[in-house]
Amino acid sequence: MNKLQIYKLQIYLWAKNLAAMTLLAAACALAACQAPSMLTTPSAESEDSRVAASPANIASLSEVVTRNPNDPQAYNVRGAVYGQGGRNQEALADFNKAISLDPNFAQAYANRALIYRQTNRLDLAFADYNKAIALDPNYSVAYLGRGIVYRQRKQARNAFDDFNKAISLRPDSAKGYYNRGLLYQGQRQYQFAIDDFSTAIGLSPNEAEPFIARGQSYMAVRDYKAAAGDLDNAVVAEPQNIQAWTNRGLAYERMGDKERAAGSYARAMGINKDYEPAKAGFNRVGGQFGQSYETN
Repeated sequence: MNKLQIYKLQIYLWAKNLAAMTLLAAACALAACQAPSMLTTPSAESEDSRVAASPANIASLSEVVTRNPNDPQAYNVRGAVYGQGGRNQEALADFNKAISLDPNFAQAYANRALIYRQTNRLDLAFADYNKAIALDPNYSVAYLGRGIVYRQRKQARNAFDDFNKAISLRPDSAKGYYNRGLLYQGQRQYQFAIDDFSTAIGLSPNEAEPFIARGQSYMAVRDYKAAAGDLDNAVVAEPQNIQAWTNRGLAYERMGDKERAAGSYARAMGINKDYEPAKAGFNRVGGQFGQSYETN
């Protein structure tokens, strides 16, 4: 299997529909394609990721690696899929191999950094993001990832600079605006946060996280009706998101709608019966176990 076939297989794994697959395949026919970075692929909880990390797809990618043992791209693609499936050690092994084959492979460094960041090895993540940026100063994903590390380290100024750089390089990056919004939110600059979350929602309207975050900011400025609307959208986008249901309960509680508040807290406890914020909220609004509540 040649490199173009590898890239077509990669495209198949991530394409959400036939039209997207056709466009990406055409692009690959015109120029050399790179594997999408893990920061730009769906989150680990999404249906797309479960499909991409399925045993059948892993087996197909492993066959590609076997037939192309010296191709760093093949290892990078399989590593990204391993990472989506939570198989971190296998992902790291593939990224390490890709880097050993091509020490100038910026994307493999950024992908490895994501695994390090997700496993709280922030120093290693930071070093890999720095390496990726040194190799490709216009690599938006690496600035975004490094900005998240800065934010986790409470280095707000550096994080802000990296998020701005990521957005300037990729103005269509919902994750760039979302993460900058989280930074504003952490500094209690709620209107700036709301603006960034709104942009993220416009760019990626089916993700729960920006709705949750904007809902929290609306609650901080006491606009509980707007908060409830955002959290309604969040639970539609991701019905198993415990934070979405709990925050929705809080928004309705503050609006005085104890029925919907209790129902929302109950849904959160249905996901995790020991989740303390939901339990406390359910008790505050007088919820009774075994009783049915309105959630619509």
